[in-house]
Amino acid sequence: MADPSDDRPLVSYEQLLEPFVSAIKPPSAFLCGAEAEKFGVFSDFAHLPYEGGGRGGVADVLHDLAARGWAESRESEGGPVLALLRAGASITLEPGSQLELSGAPLADAHLIAHELREHLSELRAVSERLGVTWLGLGFHPFSKRADYTFVPKLRYGVMKTYLPTRGGHALDMMLRTSTVQANYDFSSEEDAMRKLRLGLALAPVTTAMFANSPFYEGRVFGGKSYRAKVWLDVDPDRSGLLPEMWSERASFRDYVEWALDVPMFMIKRGGARVENAGQTFRAFMRDGFAGHRAVVSDFTTHINTVFPEVRLKKTLEVRGADAQSEAMTPALAALYTGLYYDERALGEACDLVRDFTHDEVAESRRLVWQLGLDAPFRGATLRPLAERVIAIAEGGLERRARRDASDPTVADERARLRPLAALVARGECPADALLRDLPSEDDAGFKSEIVRRASFSL
Repeated sequence: MADPSDDRPLVSYEQLLEPFVSAIKPPSAFLCGAEAEKFGVFSDFAHLPYEGGGRGGVADVLHDLAARGWAESRESEGGPVLALLRAGASITLEPGSQLELSGAPLADAHLIAHELREHLSELRAVSERLGVTWLGLGFHPFSKRADYTFVPKLRYGVMKTYLPTRGGHALDMMLRTSTVQANYDFSSEEDAMRKLRLGLALAPVTTAMFANSPFYEGRVFGGKSYRAKVWLDVDPDRSGLLPEMWSERASFRDYVEWALDVPMFMIKRGGARVENAGQTFRAFMRDGFAGHRAVVSDFTTHINTVFPEVRLKKTLEVRGADAQSEAMTPALAALYTGLYYDERALGEACDLVRDFTHDEVAESRRLVWQLGLDAPFRGATLRPLAERVIAIAEGGLERRARRDASDPTVADERARLRPLAALVARGECPADALLRDLPSEDDAGFKSEIVRRASFSL
């Protein structure tokens, strides 16, 4: 990907293709990176803000981790700390102070699991000092939209104004959702497009398998993933299933053409925000804005502000899952590693979805938030599809035969997929486990039990 500070004039189509073309690598160099978000909550169930006065905030968490060897990152000199960097990994903040570990590119799902464990261990001391518990859920179970202030990141200031003009749940997406994502390499344009189409075709079943947000403002809302419900009403210009990419003839150029017509948020010049919300990147390249002309880094920034279910950057990013528990977080990485990084499994999975149409998958996605694996699909439900996808991924992981160097009892990466496979075999998702035998909403211990079930062990 182009350097985010690359200020070369953007004048050719080849420069638009360069972020993707330059990322091509041989299968022997394939890695996987996981991204895992989480909510911080105090003992009274209030969310952890960026700055909490005498009570503390997530800024205190960043400062504590910086003292443990992470490098602080700011958008401008003297500005607030908004991220941390170390050895290829980063810790970043979503608009509502959700804390995200963007893991380093790693060789297998075992290393991803160990990276997450190390991260959680590093959080122990500051979390105990602040009295904060971390929750792996797709939607905040207690807070209301009015409870929030925004993390002071330049882009978020534009998004909070512009996105509500495009969708009724845009602010909920920004402030109250959390996700787990996984990033994958590709060996050619054809390989990238094949993996992109597969991920899009499987997006509803991925969401169903990982549905993990059955609560809304302190109540059981009656579905499996409030986060998935939110994403149906955010911004149709920049989210969804990319109907332009479903053709087997789709290319990098088709993805660029789609991105060019997505409205922008802003550009950065000299550490300052220049808002051009609503102007397409195509128009910005042609006309400029307020005396500014497009540079290479503007397109890098722009393709990071589109949110389809599978996103193409320097990697392919699978985005459809709710945030998860520690055991379930590496399962997404393991699932798509098994599908994407074994040629036989990739062929089997592509054959499985070859005749899926955009419209039928989009209809399934529209129902997944409520019904999970019981969402209808082709005269049945998503459950048989999920079972077949798990089986294909297990075969791929078995053939990869990547052992856990730190635990000789773990044979291969199927161990990281096992918690998900067990749920699917019962026709369940994580939300079902959360809800089983939960106290009544009127019970004094209802919220405490949600925290107990959804919290990470530090």
